Amino acid sequence: MKFKETKIKGLYVIELDLISDKRGFFARNFCRDEFLKEGINFNIVQSNISFNKTKGTLRGMHFQNEPKAEDKIIQCLRGAIYDVAVDLRKDSPTYGQWVGEELTEENKHMFLAPKGLAHGFQTLADNTLLQYFISEFYYPEYASGVSWDDPLLKISWPIKNPILSEKDKNWPPIRKNTI
Repeated sequence: MKFKETKIKGLYVIELDLISDKRGFFARNFCRDEFLKEGINFNIVQSNISFNKTKGTLRGMHFQNEPKAEDKIIQCLRGAIYDVAVDLRKDSPTYGQWVGEELTEENKHMFLAPKGLAHGFQTLADNTLLQYFISEFYYPEYASGVSWDDPLLKISWPIKNPILSEKDKNWPPIRKNTI
């Protein structure tokens, strides 16, 4: 695995080392020792999948508040997404900044979003399937989010007029909801 830190501290793009032959490929998508070598202490307590039927579906921007904040590793298993993380840590030099990365079944990249960041994605293909590794159990009472179209964040989503849930349409702007 190759860990590429982004401009936001603790936010990584992870590239897998593929062992390929005529049958296909093999890759390790999690190895605690390799994460620890990078100074990342990630403990998986939950694994989730997200299936999205329609291109343009947007889910986000989500996070869990302390004391149940979570680290996430996101991987696209089928289709393609534009994955985004926003720094909500008030003491961070990159507070309010975001990073976007295209994750596809072809590039097999993963996104590691640490505690203190909101996360969301937009599908770039129909029938997209994601896998999440999570470092904390889900607690609905600690779940929160920020507006996907917050004018202060200016996230450049690739597809205009996304498909959203009612919940995701109504998250507050960053200035009213930060960690």
